[in-house]
Amino acid sequence: MSMRSSFDIAVFEGDGIGPEIMRPTLALLDRVARRHQLSLRFNEVPAGAALYASTGEALPAASMEAARKADAVLLGAMGLPDVRYDDGTEISPQIDLRKELHLFAGVRPVTLSEDQRSPISIEPGRRVDFVLIRESTEGLFWSLGRGEVTADEARETLVITRETSQKLFRFAFDLAARRKSEGRGTGRVTCVDKANVFRAFAFFRGIFDEEATKRPDLAANHAYVDAMALHMIQKPWDLDVLVTENMFGDILSDLGAGLMGGLGVAPSADIGDQHAVFQPCHGSAPDIAGQGAANPHAMILSAAMMLEWLGHQHQVTTAISAGDELRRAVERTLSEQRGLTRDLGGDCSTEEAGRAVAELLEGVTA
Repeated sequence: MSMRSSFDIAVFEGDGIGPEIMRPTLALLDRVARRHQLSLRFNEVPAGAALYASTGEALPAASMEAARKADAVLLGAMGLPDVRYDDGTEISPQIDLRKELHLFAGVRPVTLSEDQRSPISIEPGRRVDFVLIRESTEGLFWSLGRGEVTADEARETLVITRETSQKLFRFAFDLAARRKSEGRGTGRVTCVDKANVFRAFAFFRGIFDEEATKRPDLAANHAYVDAMALHMIQKPWDLDVLVTENMFGDILSDLGAGLMGGLGVAPSADIGDQHAVFQPCHGSAPDIAGQGAANPHAMILSAAMMLEWLGHQHQVTTAISAGDELRRAVERTLSEQRGLTRDLGGDCSTEEAGRAVAELLEGVTA
C-alpha cells in the first residue's frame, strides 16, 4: 500500500445552501483525517449560478484548471432557478465538470437500516445496501444544448458509445467485486435498460453481456427500467449493483433517495479514470438558504465517499478507513435519530446535525 498521506481537494461551495452544508463537512473531514494521520488541503474555488449572474461566467477557466489539478473535487450545490442561460436552461457547471473531466460513472449509494426513517417498511433483519451507477456523460444528456426546437416539434438525441459503455460496465463489475470482498454485496450486477423497445438499449445491453463474460466470478442479469422501479420499492434489499443510462439513472437515483428518507441523505460521486467529483444529490434549495436549516448528511456522506475513493485510487488504507468511519457515523446518527433536521422530522440546525456526527465519530470503531 502507498505511504501517501496528503491530498489536495478543490472545494466548490456553489449556490444556495452549498456553503452552509460545506462548512460542517470540511470540519468533519479535517477531524477524521487527523485521526488517521492524513492531511487534506482544501482549495476553495468559485463557480455557479450566482457567479454567472455577477460575472457572466459559471465555471471560470481557472476553476476548471483547479479541479483538473486536484486529487478530488468536493462540490456543494449549484444552480438557482431564476438564473438561466439564454436558451432557458439552468446554470449547471457540475455537468460541465462531468464532461470536461470525462466522469462517466455516476455513483449513487442507497443504504437503509431497519431503524432508519423511510416511507417503506423493511422486514426485520433486512438492510438495504445497493449502488446505482449512472452513466454521466452521454445517453439522453448528450443532447444538452444541442436539442432542436421548432414551432411544431422538439427533438433530443440519445447517444450511447461502445468506448464509454465498456468503461462503465468494467467499473460496475469492479465495484461489485469490491463490495463482495467487503461483505456488503452479493457480487451481482444488473443492467437496467429498455432493450425491448429501443435499439440503442439493445446495443447497451449487448456490450454489458460482452463484459459480463470476462467476469465469471460475478453474477450478471438484466432488468427493464420500469420493472426495476417497482423492484426498488418492493424488495430493495435484494439489489447489489445496478448500472444504467444517464436519464434512467437520473430518475432512479431520486427514487433511491426517497427510500432513504429524502435527498438530504443521498450522496453521490461522478468518477472517471483519473478524476472524481463528490456532491449531494440534492440541489441548492434557495428557499431555505441562509436559515441554517439545510440537511448536511448527503454532503457529509459524499465526503466519506471521497475519502474511500482516494484510498482505493492511491492505495492508501488509512483513507479508506477514514471514509468508512465517517460514513458509519452518519448512518448511526440516522438510525438513532440524532441531530435530525426538519426535512427528516427533527428540528436541528445544519451545525447541530454536523455536531451530532462529530460526537459519534469517537465511537464508530467500537
